[in-house]
Amino acid sequence: MALDQTETDSDEKNMSFFDHISELRGHIIRSLIAIVLCGILAFVYHEFIIDTVLFGPRSQNFITYRWMCSINKNACFEGFNFTIVNLDVTGQFIMHIKIAFVTGIIVAFPYIIYEFWKFFKPALKPSEQKQTTGIIFVSSILFMSGVLFGYFLLAPVSLLFMATYSISDQIANSWTIQSYMSFVTMFTVATGVIFELPLVMYFLAKLGLTNSALLKKYRRYAILIIVIIAAVVSPGPDVGSQILVSIPLLILYEVGVLITKRVEKKAAKES
Repeated sequence: MALDQTETDSDEKNMSFFDHISELRGHIIRSLIAIVLCGILAFVYHEFIIDTVLFGPRSQNFITYRWMCSINKNACFEGFNFTIVNLDVTGQFIMHIKIAFVTGIIVAFPYIIYEFWKFFKPALKPSEQKQTTGIIFVSSILFMSGVLFGYFLLAPVSLLFMATYSISDQIANSWTIQSYMSFVTMFTVATGVIFELPLVMYFLAKLGLTNSALLKKYRRYAILIIVIIAAVVSPGPDVGSQILVSIPLLILYEVGVLITKRVEKKAAKES
């Protein structure tokens, strides 16, 4: 059995370039199938996803607004004064498909990570395979944490700012469905990807492309970049929203530094 396992590992390592491409194609196809299946479910149950989830931040009873109101009575408001319209003949149908696709990606994300981990697994040493078995769980937790952070904090706070911002009382807000959905998904999916920063730093450290000393040396530049990202992503020039975006990014960066240190310690022990 041990000999058979050794031969299997040897065959996997001696695969040609085209064999690797063919194998990668299989993982990608299975990932796409998972996205499509989850997307079909999202397409069928669109009323809950659209009316309850995506349009949730429109309601003044949304949990984030109630929480803000309980902390500061001045933050309470009677509701939004804007409408959502569709201006294209196929607008609602196309948006239905897009929402189903994005939902499919979010729901199938753990399985997508699993498929790509299976692709890279043969290239890892047995010890590295054991170390990375938890990567699917960690990556999924980071991604979902980012999605929830974007949905419950960034999206509603940004929506509140944009909906109440006015340069004239004679201008009424009528947003297209495409604009509104893009606005909400930007703060959820994008934040989920950004929250993968510690994992990216882990792999960069494993590949020897970065180290804790380098990360500490250029920490001030990292902070500057984070502040710039926060200024771009945040809905307005107010300092509060920029701080809201900056804090988790700074925490994630510091977590990445600690992870990099741990990788260096393990590498030093093994050598």
